[in-house]
Amino acid sequence: MRFSRNFGEMAVFERAWPGLWSALFFVGLVCPAAVSQGASVDFVRDIRPIFEANCYDCHSGDTRKSGLRLDVKSAALRGGDNHGPDIVPGKPEESPLVQFLTTDNPDHLMPPKGGPLPAAEIALITRWIAEGAVWPDGVDRVTLEDPADHWSFKEIEFSGSDFRFSEGEKNPIDHFIDAKLAEHGLRRSPPADPATLRRRLSLGLTGLPPETAIGDRDRPPTDDGSPFTESDWSALVDSLLASPHYGERWAQHWLDVVRYADTHGFEVNTERPYALPYRDYVIDAFNADTPYDRFIREQIAGDALDADTATGFLVTASVLLPGQIGRDEASKRLARQDSLDEIVTNIGQTFLGLSVGCARCHDHKFDPVSARDYYGMQAFVAGVEYADRELRTPTALAAKEEAAAMRREVAEIDRRLLGMVPLAGSGATRAMVSARQNLDRFPPTKAKRVRFTILATNRLEPCLDELEVFGESGENLALASRGAKTAASGEKVVADRHDLKYLNDGRYGNARSWMGDSERGSWVEVEFPDEPVIDRVVWGRDREGKFKDRLAIDYRIEVAGADGVWRTVADASDRRPYEEGTEDKAAFSTEGLAAAEAAEAKALRERRDRLEREAKAKDVAILAFAGQFREPDEIRLLRRGDPEQPQEPVPPMVPTALGELVLDPATTEQQRRLALADWIARPDNPLTARVMVNRIWQGHFGSGLVASPNDFGNNGVPPSHPELLDWLAAEFVRSGWSVKHMHRIIVMSETYRQSSRTGGNGDQNSTTPKLHHPKAPPLHHSLAPSEVDADNRLLWRFPSRRLEAEAIRDSILAVSGRLDPKRHGRGFDLFDKRGGLSGFNPVESPSGEGLRRMIYAHKVRREPEAVFGAFDCPDAGQGVGQRRESTTPIQALNLFNSRFTLEQAAAFVERVESETGGKVEDRVRHAYRLALSRDPSCEELDEVSPVVAEYGLAV
Repeated sequence: MRFSRNFGEMAVFERAWPGLWSALFFVGLVCPAAVSQGASVDFVRDIRPIFEANCYDCHSGDTRKSGLRLDVKSAALRGGDNHGPDIVPGKPEESPLVQFLTTDNPDHLMPPKGGPLPAAEIALITRWIAEGAVWPDGVDRVTLEDPADHWSFKEIEFSGSDFRFSEGEKNPIDHFIDAKLAEHGLRRSPPADPATLRRRLSLGLTGLPPETAIGDRDRPPTDDGSPFTESDWSALVDSLLASPHYGERWAQHWLDVVRYADTHGFEVNTERPYALPYRDYVIDAFNADTPYDRFIREQIAGDALDADTATGFLVTASVLLPGQIGRDEASKRLARQDSLDEIVTNIGQTFLGLSVGCARCHDHKFDPVSARDYYGMQAFVAGVEYADRELRTPTALAAKEEAAAMRREVAEIDRRLLGMVPLAGSGATRAMVSARQNLDRFPPTKAKRVRFTILATNRLEPCLDELEVFGESGENLALASRGAKTAASGEKVVADRHDLKYLNDGRYGNARSWMGDSERGSWVEVEFPDEPVIDRVVWGRDREGKFKDRLAIDYRIEVAGADGVWRTVADASDRRPYEEGTEDKAAFSTEGLAAAEAAEAKALRERRDRLEREAKAKDVAILAFAGQFREPDEIRLLRRGDPEQPQEPVPPMVPTALGELVLDPATTEQQRRLALADWIARPDNPLTARVMVNRIWQGHFGSGLVASPNDFGNNGVPPSHPELLDWLAAEFVRSGWSVKHMHRIIVMSETYRQSSRTGGNGDQNSTTPKLHHPKAPPLHHSLAPSEVDADNRLLWRFPSRRLEAEAIRDSILAVSGRLDPKRHGRGFDLFDKRGGLSGFNPVESPSGEGLRRMIYAHKVRREPEAVFGAFDCPDAGQGVGQRRESTTPIQALNLFNSRFTLEQAAAFVERVESETGGKVEDRVRHAYRLALSRDPSCEELDEVSPVVAEYGLAV
């Protein structure tokens, strides 16, 4: 009897089993003292001593090579990382443990040191497994903690309304903070000065200094230096929350977590031109204070909730494009698994704060998420594809109609221009082949199919960005959206830019084009659903004008009717011969036309070009990279995450330790996503509200109450203030999931408004706080707060922290007076190109739209911005719950030496001089107010004024 089994990446084991049965016979007859013939093998007496002596060094406690643990029943029966389970009760011939003990392969023989076990011990283990691997409960010397018995998986403690405070309570947050401080003999710091508070609040809520954020640049930080009254502070909070800049600021936090970018990533890193609608959706959602439970549902199933662009969340991650995936079916299956994994990972860490993706290859090592749970989550999104989608919003439908009207006018202009050109074959030559656009006109004819054959190119294989066919209606009859189908003699698929499907998608440019596989004889064909009358063909190599190679300079156009007979209707013979260096000349020439006719033709050409640009701009409102939805794939449990080792099917289901939602596999694609979104957004989901309020808290204090914002599981950091976290979560739900309400509670607290200065516990750092709980005990030590709580996790002072890159850049533009407030739309360029392999040269001197807020920059994945990239900007490769805050010399050098900074400094000088009189002191004061939101001190004024008087503000 021979046994062979494949365990993923493990080698195939083969063993002659008759020898093993001989060993069993040996144990029973030669060594009857070991186990009598009639007695069952006892785990404690017979098996555990073998494991202890030979296996525990590598497979017990925290040492678990290959993920296998043999000192605890539940872990041993579950198996290791590379296979599992290791012990199959009743089936020793299918148990990897026995195979490791008996294999002839020295690389896999266990134990690795000291040679194989004695045959008698191997036989004993084998007999134990054959008898059912009986492992009694309660005999393990180690008890594993239940991973589901974790604080974050338990229901929230407070209801949001039943927490009572003593009379005089101002803010519940201060109650919890003061109680925790009192436990450690600490008190809160005194309030910060009004100018600091105003600046802190403005930068925190809008990412801009207060003068720009609320348009109040002329008002002093405070009227008389006195503290804010509650009503004044409340009014300031409300004005900032109502500012459109608020959404821009807090959308950036969200986009970090979901790894938003405007390119696809991986090696080719091509542009993702229609990703930006999701960015704008997030900004608008924060500004509108969209209830968070609605925000969740829209991002997972917005196509069912009149929020099409929101589903861009599902596809924000990097993705391999068709040309980057091998043509073999195994490569396609692996790429599909990777794309689904990104969606599941995004959902798990963003909304639930769980590393669900860790269970792709094996049960989660720390959290109660099994591999089956993981694939159950995958089944919810098994019909999602990374792709652009036409939007069905009122705005998109209106834009689509406007673009269609423009293109109809373009078609009419083409007809008028073509009337000025002789028919094909007439012998006249008024045009030459152009890389941008070519018009071939012929007598009206009925056609079922049109074939374009390339006989020669100027260089390399041919490329067409669009093949258009027109008749008297002026409508492009070759569009795929009209039902036209395409075929080709062959093609070269490259990344996501060259593919036959782009030949008739209605979009121009090299990035969406067809490429043939041969310089001569390549052809493409369009077949119509009916048999229309056509009279012209329009084609181009690259109508954006960036590429001029791969141009067809000799070609033939044929049509075939319902009879299937092909006949030539146009070719290159009536065009001027191609000449190198003449590529920029227009396809339509006015040579030989009368002056009046030539002027008319020129005007028509200019209008045509303008309409094409405007129609293309409308496409941004029509399309969004928000996923396409199709019939879901069947999801199976994969052994070790390997698509080539599928196991049993798995229905859509949430992790069993967190809920009981299991759907029928027949559930439709959209209903699957709706069900998942509803489960995540349920008020009684223990994770959802906790995770989000923690993110909001982190945005104000620099660190969350849970310092691992994307990991609320067993491997995460416990909350510093668990009662406060639960109260905030309960209040979040009670408020109707209002994010702005949570901001208001936080920034209205005394905890938020305290000073950030350090000092002694008993003097300058301490006030006598009004504790809203039983009186705190007297201070029991004389240590400084920094000695008791060096990381300030207890918040005895407001944490000082560095601004993020975006806030630094935006603030520089704001104080210089050059910040462009334009919102939404196509991102401005930080580099000289919008995607590609490498060689991104920075735009050193931005102008125009390049002076907008940084959130509107075209985000190139894994390419740091030249100046501000040094300030720990995420590269969108992975979701970032909390940015690093490094301090390096490069940061200062970048700011001091960049052309951008020098130009904005010069603009700042111009602004100060134009807004003040000639007095030096007035200019210094105004510069301080604009840049620092405060007046200079007397010492600063005395020190700076003589320098400015002698050298000017630009020094």
